[in-house]
This record gives sequence, structure tokens and C-alpha cells, in this order.
Amino acid sequence: MTDLFTEKAKDWDVNEMVLQLSAATSSAILENIEFSEQMQVMDFGAGTGLITSQIIPHVKKITAVDVSKSMLEQLVSKPELEGKVEAVCQDIKQQPLGLKFDVIMSAMAMHHVKDTGQLFKSFSEHLTSGGKVALADLDTEDGSFHPSDVEGVYHNGFDRESLKSIMEKNGFQDIKFVTAHTVNKEMKTYPVFLVTASKT
Repeated sequence: MTDLFTEKAKDWDVNEMVLQLSAATSSAILENIEFSEQMQVMDFGAGTGLITSQIIPHVKKITAVDVSKSMLEQLVSKPELEGKVEAVCQDIKQQPLGLKFDVIMSAMAMHHVKDTGQLFKSFSEHLTSGGKVALADLDTEDGSFHPSDVEGVYHNGFDRESLKSIMEKNGFQDIKFVTAHTVNKEMKTYPVFLVTASKT
């Protein structure tokens, strides 16, 4: 599988837009999910671990999942994550981890997955009964958020009602949306939602 983030990984953590978005998303997750020190958490599309770094003090362990080896290499190099974070480079839709998690969180990764229904089926399979998701991504946008030649972007954001319907079909309930952040980019604004839900 081609790593589309080989170049981006090098300076990802100094990108001001990425840092602001990660800080806002982490805050929204902490406000909407009650973590405990016994919890096992998956960070889906974990990247360089910007969200993981904020959540790890509140939980037992985070499994950081990504298909980009170069992004995960940045994550595992961070001393503050050593011992409590396991990095896994694989597509969990094709290769399930065989583990159950109390919470699956994600930031700006869902638009990189072609089949959203299949993704939520996989999330459900990886959750304990009553487990929760906390997922951030773009509201529907006109396609201008990413450069036109970028690879691996399958959705120009998500319509909240359509996403809610997909989640319900895959066994999620108590579905709630909040606006976690608004990205200001090249004279345009792009709202970012956080959706939380429980597995039935």
C-alpha cells in the first residue's frame, strides 16, 4: 500500500492549522467522553499521535492505528507515549485486530476511507458492548479543503443526518453531534464536527 503521507509526516507537528484542529478536537473529545484509567482506546487514523498525546493521561492504553507507516514512526518517537501506546500499521477493515476497545476515537480520518458503512461495521466489531465512538471530521464542503490533486480523499466532508443514518444501520445509538472547531483556510471556513455514540 502506498504511503500518501511520507512527505507530510516530516513537518506535520509544526503545521499551525493541524495543531489548532488537534487541540480543539482533543478538548471536544474530553468534554464529551468520560474516560477512566482502566480503558483501552483505539485512535483510528492516529497519524503522529497529536490526539493520542492529549488522551493518554486519562486511560490505560491506546492502540494507535494508521495505514501510514511514516506517520506512525513520528508517533512512536515521542517519549511521552512510550509504554502506554501501541502503534499498528494496518487496514482494520481488511485485517481486524481481534481486540475489543472501550472507546474508538478519530480525527480527520474518515474522509480517507471510501466505504463509510464498512468502516462503521468495523468500528462496531472492535468495540465492547456499550463501547463508544468519538469521531471528528469535516462537515460537507465544496471540495476546496484539500488540493484538487491530492490522493486518498474520498469524501468532501459528511452530511450529519446521512452519517447518523449510516451509524444507526451499524448498531450505534445516542448519536450526538457538536461543532468541535472551525478551520479558517484561504478566506473560507470549514466546520469540523465531533460525533459521539454508543454501540448497542
